[in-house]
Amino acid sequence: MIHGSTRLITIVGSPVAQVKMPSIINFYFEEHGLDVALVPLDVPPAGIPDFIALLKQGRNLIGSIVTVPHKQAMAAGADHVTDRARLIGAVNVVRRTADGQLHGDHVDGFGFLNAARAHGFHPRGRSALVVGVGGAGGAIACALCETGIANLVLLDMNTERVQSLGTKLRAHFPQVQIGFACDDLAGVDFIAQATPMGMQAGDPLPLPQALLDTLTPRTLVGDAVTLPVITPLLAFAQSRGCRVQTGAEMSRSSMEFLGGFLGVMPAVDPLAMVSAPLPGPRAQTGGTSP
Repeated sequence: MIHGSTRLITIVGSPVAQVKMPSIINFYFEEHGLDVALVPLDVPPAGIPDFIALLKQGRNLIGSIVTVPHKQAMAAGADHVTDRARLIGAVNVVRRTADGQLHGDHVDGFGFLNAARAHGFHPRGRSALVVGVGGAGGAIACALCETGIANLVLLDMNTERVQSLGTKLRAHFPQVQIGFACDDLAGVDFIAQATPMGMQAGDPLPLPQALLDTLTPRTLVGDAVTLPVITPLLAFAQSRGCRVQTGAEMSRSSMEFLGGFLGVMPAVDPLAMVSAPLPGPRAQTGGTSP
């Protein structure tokens, strides 16, 4: 229940009907007896400057989780961002300091990889394909590089955006082989789908059918879309015998990283957690990197 004393966190996006985090994190607050609540706000892009001004002034506002399409705009409006967020050019969480400044980070990538751990995937020495390199996709690509991926392919319809991210990642992670084209999925260990494709009925698949027909059961296929839970891409991957990872899993696996950054959960080190070796029973399957 919300009281006059309740401290608030927002989750800002447009739309927000599909977001899973309010139900997940508010259950945690209730279970732990915290006078904190997470509320979704549907704010159009033109309203973000006013939202940022409100966030800086609201003394009972802890901060905000940020979802599409505002991750880049919120990064630009923050007073301080982490090196990771600066490289990506986006944030998915900002916290308000006592003097009204906004500090931002982007932990989507670690949430995505934390979920992948439950499916027996660890990036070190592996190969991955990231489809869509906006806010979430850029964070996933960066997290893959930070955790030891050997071969990484980036795909995006925006040529300038994908080339820019690839150039930055190559400069920061010269040990990673980074490419911008894929004609065969047979050697790919992990696919991360981070475009909005699949949110709306009738959306096309995010990859050409001819390329998807090369998918083999060795590949873990993850989708950042949270609704529907099983997107058309994940349904196709299941039909090919692949393990799949849902957007809802990413949301659950991101909670402690978001909560830790906002100061409403115990502080954690996302990079250390995701980089840790897999427990024995979760040893990954699949071939070696090409």
